[in-house]
Amino acid sequence: MVFGRRELRLPGRDEAPVGRAGLAYEVPERHAVLGTELQGPYPEGFGVAEFALGCFWGAERRFWQLPAGVWTTVVGFQGGFTPYPVDDEIRTGMTGHAETVRVVYDPARITYDDLLRTFWEGHDPTQGFRQGNDVGTHVRSLLFPRTPAETKTAEASRDAYQKCLTEAGYGAITTEIVPAEEYPFYPASSLHQQYLAHNPGGYCGLGGTGVLFRA
Repeated sequence: MVFGRRELRLPGRDEAPVGRAGLAYEVPERHAVLGTELQGPYPEGFGVAEFALGCFWGAERRFWQLPAGVWTTVVGFQGGFTPYPVDDEIRTGMTGHAETVRVVYDPARITYDDLLRTFWEGHDPTQGFRQGNDVGTHVRSLLFPRTPAETKTAEASRDAYQKCLTEAGYGAITTEIVPAEEYPFYPASSLHQQYLAHNPGGYCGLGGTGVLFRA
């Protein structure tokens, strides 16, 4: 999903398509790799976190491949205005959404800090409306903390990684940190769920900087 040559900008709420009252497509019940429920119910006491870091095909795989603690992953759209957006609307750039991965995890085995490390190291957070060859507002970098404590943790990790990037010669982080409660998560269609498990040779322009996170 790549935009044309027009100037890239985030739309205002009044510019976004009207959307719809519910999903316009089916979402699989279970994860193709982990075998767990995609849309719940999730186990009691487990954490839920959303991350936007570019192409969600490769981003999702980074999280489901973590060695322990991730219970399920779901790709979708978050950070925009149109209710229950569909692919054609996302491609216009006018819904405001970014490709996002929801991660459901066991906090006794993996922490939010651990997931943030995967987030930062998994993409280049200095590129604005781009990740590698993928260009558009839909591949921008966002974090969606769910509590004030998570917001502080996310901000602290951003500041720590900025120091690492600056030492390596990179510019300023462009990642947005916005409350999850203000931007609902809408799951993508079955075509996109665990895409690289179904299509191992599929394209994904996601790539990190090679700079390791040091707190």
